[in-house]
Amino acid sequence: MNFEFSDEQKQMGAEARRFLAAKCPTAAVRAVLEGDQAYDATLWKGLADMGFLGVAIPEAYGGLGLGYLELCVIAEEMGRALAPAPFSSSVFLATEFLIVAGSESQKAAWLPKLAAGEVIGTFAHAERAGAVTPKTVQLVASADGRLTGAKTAVPDGSIADFAIVAARTAPGSDARGVSLFLVDLNQAGVSRIPLQTIDPSRGHARLDFNGAVAEPLGGAGEGWSILEQVFDRAAILTAFEQIGGADRALEMARDYALERMAFGRPIGSFQAIKHMLADMYVLATLARSNGYYGAWALSTGAAELPEAAATARVSATQAFQHCAKNNIQVHGGMGFTWAFDCHLFYRRSNLLALNLGPQSQWEDKLIARMRARNAA
Repeated sequence: MNFEFSDEQKQMGAEARRFLAAKCPTAAVRAVLEGDQAYDATLWKGLADMGFLGVAIPEAYGGLGLGYLELCVIAEEMGRALAPAPFSSSVFLATEFLIVAGSESQKAAWLPKLAAGEVIGTFAHAERAGAVTPKTVQLVASADGRLTGAKTAVPDGSIADFAIVAARTAPGSDARGVSLFLVDLNQAGVSRIPLQTIDPSRGHARLDFNGAVAEPLGGAGEGWSILEQVFDRAAILTAFEQIGGADRALEMARDYALERMAFGRPIGSFQAIKHMLADMYVLATLARSNGYYGAWALSTGAAELPEAAATARVSATQAFQHCAKNNIQVHGGMGFTWAFDCHLFYRRSNLLALNLGPQSQWEDKLIARMRARNAA
C-alpha cells in the first residue's frame, strides 16, 4: 500500500489548524473544564459555519460530500486542539449510524441539521462498566417502539438532542436480539444524569428511559452488525483525533526540554530525556502509520477495513496515553500542576481510550480478525 493525503486534503487540515488556533486556544478548553458550560457553543457554531460537521455527509443531505480522508485530517486537528465540542459523538457516531442504516426519511430529517450544527447526536449502548457485548445489552424495546431501561457513560448525553440507542427486541443474550432505535432525547420519557469523568470538557451522562418513544433504525435484529460496522469507521476517525493529541503532547515535551535549563544545559541534552522523547516519537509515528492504513481502508472500502480499524485504534490509544503521560514527566514537578496544560492532554487521552470500548476489547478484536483472515 502506498498512501498519502492529497495536497487539497493537507490544505484543509492546515485551514482547520488555523481556525482552531484562533477559536480554540487552551484558555477555551479550560473555560469549559472549569466552568458550568458543557461545551463551547461558539466553537460548535464556527465548526458548522466552516463546513467541518458535514464533510462526509452527502451533498443531497446538506453536507459537503467530500469523504472520509477530509474528515480524518479535520479529526487530527480537533485532537491537537483538545476541542471541547461534541464532534466525535455527533460526527463519528450519530451521523455514521444514519448514513449506514437510516431510512430515507430519517436521513432527510436529521443529516442536514447535523451538518448545520442545529442538533447534537450521540450513541448509547453501555449499561455498566466494562466491555459492551450483546449479552450486556438489556435495555428493552417493546413491540410498539417504547424503551425501558438505562444507558450509562453516554458521550455528550447531557446536551444531545437525539441518540441512537442499542436495545433488546428479543429475549436472550445473543446478537440477534439487539436492534437500534433513534430516540428524541427532549421528550418526557427520557431523563439525564450528568456523570463525573476524568475530562469534564467532554461530558458524559446516564440516560434513563421510561417508556420513551423510539423509531427503529435499520432492520430488527441487525443492531449489533450495524454497530460493528460503524464502530470500525469511528475507530479510525478517533485514531486520528488521538494522533493529533499525541503529536501535540510530544511537541510540548520537546519544546520544554529545549528551553528548560538544569546545571547550565537544556534538559533535552540529558540522555534520560532524549530516550523518553525518542520513545514518544516512535509510538506517535507508528500510530500515524497505522492511521494512514486505516484511512486508506476506510476511504476505499477495502476488505482489510476491520483489521485496519482495530490496528489503528490500538496503536493510537497507546501512543496518546504514552505521550500524554510522559509529557508530564518531561515537565517534571511543574507538569503535575494545574497551571501547566499537561493534565489537559492526559485527561483527554484517558477519556478517548474508553469511548469506543476498552483497549483490551480492541486487542481481542484485532487478534480474532487476523486469525479469521489467515484461516480464510
